[in-house]
Amino acid sequence: MTNTVWALILGVLGLVALLVLRRRVPVVFWWLVGYPLVAVRVLTSYRTTMDACGLTVPASAMRRATARMIGREAAPVPPRRSFPMPTSAGLVMRLRMATGQAPEDFIASADRLRHAWAAHAVHIRPTKPGWLELRLIGWDVLADVRPARRRRDNGGLLSLPMALRDDGRWQVRDFRAVPHELILGATQSGKSVYLRNLLCGLARQPVVLVGIDCKWGVELAPFAPRLSALADTPDWANELLDVLLDEMEARFRLIGLRSGAGPDDVLTSDVWGLPEKVRPVPVVVVVDEVAELFLAASRDDEKRRDAMVTKLIRIAQLGRAAGIYLEVCGQRFGSELGKGATMLRAQLTGRICHRVNDESSANMALADISPEAALAATAIPAERPGVAIVGDSSGGWSRARSPHLTLDEAAAVCRATSALVPELPRLDAFRPAVAVEPAAVASPATAVPAVRPVTE
Repeated sequence: MTNTVWALILGVLGLVALLVLRRRVPVVFWWLVGYPLVAVRVLTSYRTTMDACGLTVPASAMRRATARMIGREAAPVPPRRSFPMPTSAGLVMRLRMATGQAPEDFIASADRLRHAWAAHAVHIRPTKPGWLELRLIGWDVLADVRPARRRRDNGGLLSLPMALRDDGRWQVRDFRAVPHELILGATQSGKSVYLRNLLCGLARQPVVLVGIDCKWGVELAPFAPRLSALADTPDWANELLDVLLDEMEARFRLIGLRSGAGPDDVLTSDVWGLPEKVRPVPVVVVVDEVAELFLAASRDDEKRRDAMVTKLIRIAQLGRAAGIYLEVCGQRFGSELGKGATMLRAQLTGRICHRVNDESSANMALADISPEAALAATAIPAERPGVAIVGDSSGGWSRARSPHLTLDEAAAVCRATSALVPELPRLDAFRPAVAVEPAAVASPATAVPAVRPVTE
């Protein structure tokens, strides 16, 4: 009797430990329990599941003839598959489609496969002609997103793992592949957290960071120690854009001089083909709350707004070759921003859309990529801040969520990396003033409470 009681107690403790492990460390639970169970379920029910979902083809003539010889009926043939290999968030299989099958057939049946195998999600994408990748996700990976393990080295210059996608892979922001990006999101949608992760990732690299924040710098002021320039009013932003255009012109002249240096030199059309010793430092321009930048209350304001839109379009069209990149953020982005707003949006090929207040903003961000992506953006729940729809000009899109990063943590990173600010003399006049912390801490009786900006 005593042995039975102890066995029952140990069994209950083991069950509790597994439940705690599943909640606190789902990756470990998946490797220990989830993957073996799901892999067995997939292997044992693969043929019947594919047949029920209409993803099989009739047997070949040889198989039908062989089946008739032994008095049986030839069963439909499912796609050939590889062994289900585990990943950090699920498992992955390669499927070989049969003749007459198309990737759209499998993509349309992804939800039925998810229910059949009791998975959180099933993602299917073509890899090469005739082959598919089926990625099964074991749990909601967007519920608790931790920073990427390779976050310290950031995956290379101007390449940052920014957000975890719902298929378990990381969304990498590669400025050299997608030079300009549009980030939209309502208040408390997680847009500011995404921006903090972006600035902190770039702060650790030899990159010139330029901020334009016409809300008197309230959003970008905490990152001032790492910024090379900060404009907090529309007039100041207009002058800063002129300086950036001058810098871009100087870089193009440098490229032209290098290309005509001699027959033995390698020709190049952008700064990345220049020798490293003469290559200009990359510049990332962050425009926060673009609607505030383009607000116009008078005719003079409208002229200035149209001029700034034109300058941003020039930077977006030509900046990639000069190593100048744009990150445009805002709560909404529409044609009411003035002439050229739609043309500017077309140059911002990277799209990040968090929860927005109106459907028109979602359409402005994602409708030209995929109508389904715009509908998915309007369905993001308010209780899941940070969840966004990530799209690009290729038409692909996915749900993603960036790791939570507080304003204090982001500001500390910028203070710690202030020595990495590159020298760019043209921007010296726009360098933000950084407050020096007092050596002695004031007593509680005389301390003045610090006012922190709301940036969520």
